Amino acid sequence: MNEAKYPILEFDGTRRAILEPASLIKPGDVPEHCVVCFFSEVIDWLVETHQARVIARSVSEMGHHPLYEVDFEGRRLAFFHPGIGAPLASALLEEAIARGSRKFIACGGCGVLDKTIAVGHLLVPVAAIRDEGTSYHYLPPSREVAQNPRALAAIESVMQRHNLDYMLTKTWTTDAIYRETPEKVKRYLAEGCLAVEMEAAAFFAVAEFRGVDFGQILYGGDAVIPGEWDGRTWTSRSDIRRNLFWLAAEAAFAL
Repeated sequence: MNEAKYPILEFDGTRRAILEPASLIKPGDVPEHCVVCFFSEVIDWLVETHQARVIARSVSEMGHHPLYEVDFEGRRLAFFHPGIGAPLASALLEEAIARGSRKFIACGGCGVLDKTIAVGHLLVPVAAIRDEGTSYHYLPPSREVAQNPRALAAIESVMQRHNLDYMLTKTWTTDAIYRETPEKVKRYLAEGCLAVEMEAAAFFAVAEFRGVDFGQILYGGDAVIPGEWDGRTWTSRSDIRRNLFWLAAEAAFAL
């Protein structure tokens, strides 16, 4: 490991860390296919109406983080809520991998950097700008990290099968929702980012490091526009969020 000017750039590619998920968590009888679902009310709905059940739990100071299983067209599907922010989300992804899941599609919302993108419009990241910290512990420093091409192809095949309108885009992954400044919005929009969120770069990096397939589908939420932020009540769109879960499930099985 070479010493860099900034610690975040001092990448150490050693494969085995002091604390390894596989050393703490034994593989179990868990589904290979898994949806990473950011919508807590959709998870509650799946438990109440689709007999989803808890098959494993991770534990932190926040409490329990369940891994669920549900039947999807006669096939076993795992899913979990990853929390918010790259560090927690990537750690819970690590633990799902350690338990035995291998093919992941995440579904969540995002801010949009172009106000002409409607609430609910589907966005598929082809790459994420690494303006967070977690990904730098999994991959050498670079400006962006790409989504897994197999996952991208699976997502697009599902979108096209259902004749859905979607946009391919880069996304800006940041750790600091209260530091999305006008200049940064302009910079990343100019680089091709239509979306901003907090986890994609870390997800893509962890998946590449661990050798699993991971893709992500986003839907347009609040408008992060200099001088005219608009929340657009995006978190109340329950029909969009439920449908997005099933799209993610279908894409996971397309892998």
